[in-house]
Amino acid sequence: MPTTTHRRDFLANFAAASAGLSLGTFPMSQAAARPTCCPLYKISVAEYSLHRMLAAGELDPRDYGPFCKEHFDVDAVEYWMGPFSDKAEDRHYMCEMHCKSVDAGVKELLIMIDGEGDLGAVDTALRTQAVENHYKWVQAAKMMGCHSIRVNARSSGNREQQAQLAADGLRRLSEFAAPYHINVIVENHGGLSSDGAWLSDVIQQVNLPNCGTLPDFGNFRLEGDQWYDRYQGVTELMPYAKAVSAKSHEFDAAGNEVLTDYRQMMKIVVDAGYHGYVGVEWEGENPKSEIEGVLLTKRLLERVRDELATQSA
Repeated sequence: MPTTTHRRDFLANFAAASAGLSLGTFPMSQAAARPTCCPLYKISVAEYSLHRMLAAGELDPRDYGPFCKEHFDVDAVEYWMGPFSDKAEDRHYMCEMHCKSVDAGVKELLIMIDGEGDLGAVDTALRTQAVENHYKWVQAAKMMGCHSIRVNARSSGNREQQAQLAADGLRRLSEFAAPYHINVIVENHGGLSSDGAWLSDVIQQVNLPNCGTLPDFGNFRLEGDQWYDRYQGVTELMPYAKAVSAKSHEFDAAGNEVLTDYRQMMKIVVDAGYHGYVGVEWEGENPKSEIEGVLLTKRLLERVRDELATQSA
């Protein structure tokens, strides 16, 4: 399909997003019956995996989709807004990024959002501002054909106060996103959000079908040296998951991730009924090459998938 067609489709989505209109389906959950001919899960690559290359100017964010297709042989990507944080409303830039991915046969799944304020801020005005700061990313996700934006649930106060404040911000943002058919999904990302029971309770308080989670295998540091059990946390977050982040930091000589037992973790994911995309998110220093780090993670996910499929056959 020629780029001009993709550009025309993008512009139609842009007009719909600007007007707050609904187009297409609303992919609310990945926990669905899996045809026997389909893999247990699919693999995508999160853009933060290449953050050093992006920061050094070795990779243009607009080329991220085709780069992943060429180097990792994947058909889906997860954007991180860091390299294009000022481009959400830049129609030409976003169209170019979208069209390059589509031309390469790459699906655009979600955009990870940081730095737009605390959705659980104690001050009402600051919380409202944080919610509204995310509006442009909901619209950008709509234009790109994504199913979700990933947000953070930061707040302050005691446990109950933070839950109520975060739920308020998430609820208001999710209500805004619903007409666009965009999910608002929360990653365990430090503080109380890394407490699986706490974040699950927040999602239950929001109680909207387009508000869910993005369980990350590695982000379970509560504070200092205090960590939440990652396997318990993922188990608690999976009932609300609309995406999954396979975090990796280091591999041993056998190709296994040192900090996370991927076999145990992916069994939790699959047993929860999730058969959607699992996003590779490499954050390690060894190997130095981010490309090799992504490939090591992808190979491990593929190997574990084969093993789990054999066990369930």
